[in-house]
Amino acid sequence: MTRSATTHLPAADWVATHPLATFVLVAYGISWSLWAVAAAGGGSIPLLLGALGPMTAAALVTHWTGGSLRAWLAPALSWRQPIRWWVFALGLPALLYGAVSLALQLMGSPIDWGLALDRLPQLAAGFLFVLVLGGALEEPGWRGFGLPQLLKTHSPVRATLILGLVWGIWHIPIYGPLGFVVPMVLAFFYTYLWSKTGSVLLCIVLHASFTPAQDNLILMSRDLAYTSALDQPDWVILCVYLAAVVLLIAATRGRLGMAQESDRQRGVS
Repeated sequence: MTRSATTHLPAADWVATHPLATFVLVAYGISWSLWAVAAAGGGSIPLLLGALGPMTAAALVTHWTGGSLRAWLAPALSWRQPIRWWVFALGLPALLYGAVSLALQLMGSPIDWGLALDRLPQLAAGFLFVLVLGGALEEPGWRGFGLPQLLKTHSPVRATLILGLVWGIWHIPIYGPLGFVVPMVLAFFYTYLWSKTGSVLLCIVLHASFTPAQDNLILMSRDLAYTSALDQPDWVILCVYLAAVVLLIAATRGRLGMAQESDRQRGVS
């Protein structure tokens, strides 16, 4: 046996027996390294490329473990879905932010519902940017690889909590120490959509819908709504998200859209 084979096999065996851990380590390594370059003055290109870390890691681990890249990628192209799930992916963020604005209005904030129309161009531009170049391209990693792996050994709620935490911590270099909280909560909506459709593409669309909604659909002037971290709108957003997640878990009895155990085998195996 050659030296190269001797040094290669232990690592290959570890990857084969720990595909999820390998995926997380590679995703963090790629993204955080690129974001460090961006923070050091490397410009916006490394910042954007960092978002591709989870997808790249999923592709690499799938290849390293002998899986089919075509089978892994297929759910990211799965567009033939019932219209109600397209409505869910495109409309859920707007619905939640409608609830946020209503709650803020009831608390005395100066909500202007007409801003919803005024901000439609910004909302559409943000959607297209995130869909094509931004964070939506994370989804073939998180929901296309990480979630199916976790569902092999964990309940839907536990798998979502674990993946949400991993997904959230991944954001910390961009959003700061508390940047993990919102992704960990939002992960439940993605699990539900994926469970009902098996479509990573719809998760990409949901992701592309959430980001511009967060940036544009608090329907009050920006100097009041987007001031500092942990201001009143931030707390209301978190409370609305949490209330919606509790309702989702209760309505699905913890299954998050999964009808039976065999549903865990969707996606990458």
